[in-house]
Amino acid sequence: MEELTLFTYCRSSAAYRVRIALNVKGINYQSEFIHLLKDGGQEKTEYYSQINPQQLIPSLLADGDVITQSMAIIEYIDEVYPIPALLPDNPIDRSYVRSIAQTIACDIHPLNNLRVLEYLEKKLSVETAEKNKWYCHWINLGFSALEERLKKSGKSGKYCFENQITMADICLVPQVYNALRFNCDPKKYTLIYNIYQNCMKSAVFINASPEKQKDFVVS
Repeated sequence: MEELTLFTYCRSSAAYRVRIALNVKGINYQSEFIHLLKDGGQEKTEYYSQINPQQLIPSLLADGDVITQSMAIIEYIDEVYPIPALLPDNPIDRSYVRSIAQTIACDIHPLNNLRVLEYLEKKLSVETAEKNKWYCHWINLGFSALEERLKKSGKSGKYCFENQITMADICLVPQVYNALRFNCDPKKYTLIYNIYQNCMKSAVFINASPEKQKDFVVS
């Protein structure tokens, strides 16, 4: 069995996704905490920059090899530990799940991650209220389209794809969590919020949440 170390931060949505995936698979791993707000951002240290030159969280160390980017890490985990699968069997259904996951990971999340918000506030002197408007604008735009996509597909059930936990749910839960944290009212997106609630009845999602991590502090 390979040794896995996840470089993680409790509030990182991307790291949150990977923690869920590891939990779904029941994989044991070590956590190395890289605090994005301490010491000017521990991801910027020489130590972590050698691990991930992008200075982004998460990174996964797998028997000496470093894998970066949360979606690449999740795909790796699913290939090396295929049961339970994070993608459906049918190629069309797999592409559907990937499209939902990438809508969140590639279109919604990047506009609202920490380095973007810090740039707005610290470099462009955007007031906190206006920064939060920015955050909720992109959440609402993304969730409106995602809600329609889920409805029209007819593929959702307990989760985004029928009753199978997939990459789509793994990406959805951290994004809804952050929407709630920033008071963006995701509850108005009925299907999205119902799926989120169903996910949060499962220990694999609960135990991956920021509050359950050893580096969590109230902020």
